[in-house]
Amino acid sequence: MIKTAILVDGGFYRKRARHQWGIKSPDERAKELSAYCMAHMKKKDGANTRQLYRIFYYDCAPYKRSVYHPLTKQNIELDKSDTYTWTFAFLEEMKRRRKFAIRLGVLADKPNYNLKSSVTKDLLNHKSTIDDLKEKDFEFHAKQKGVDMRIGIDIASLAYKHQVDQIILIAGDSDFVPAAKLARREGIDFILDPMGADIKDDLFEHIDGLETPWKHPQLSFNETDF
Repeated sequence: MIKTAILVDGGFYRKRARHQWGIKSPDERAKELSAYCMAHMKKKDGANTRQLYRIFYYDCAPYKRSVYHPLTKQNIELDKSDTYTWTFAFLEEMKRRRKFAIRLGVLADKPNYNLKSSVTKDLLNHKSTIDDLKEKDFEFHAKQKGVDMRIGIDIASLAYKHQVDQIILIAGDSDFVPAAKLARREGIDFILDPMGADIKDDLFEHIDGLETPWKHPQLSFNETDF
């Protein structure tokens, strides 16, 4: 039996899940995430089965302040937006789920609205003009603070205290590398799940394997009891 902890970069997961499996309600997305994590637990390492220690979910609470919109030239009350309502409901749903530990960072003090990359590309290629811009062509952007730090601290704590044999990290960037190297030095089997996203070649030397249980959007999600 391999005691396994699953660590989820929430911002990364929500972005990839939306890309892979579309828009869902907070309850449906929470069930999907639970099922996705349990798909990892159903895999075997040789003859050894995995035993779930806990799922750590890292994210930021939604932003409550108003933010200036460059097109409408008005301040947008974010706590009245659909995004705020969805994110708040999703986090509340996650807090109620068994075996989940929620770790919340904060959003940067100066968020803003940026043009979507596809819209910017069309402008630069003269396929559209500034006069064609609509409010939906902009997306809210805010940097997370404290999320990567919390992931690193938990990896270090799990490794030093030998609370688990294996860590599965659902993430897509290289910020975890120092913590992964520490965990491996302590004898922890470190698995990365980038959910089908491309990762840098040099990351392979700092992990013990890649694993993505579900890659195709047509697969159905069935939540399994823990």
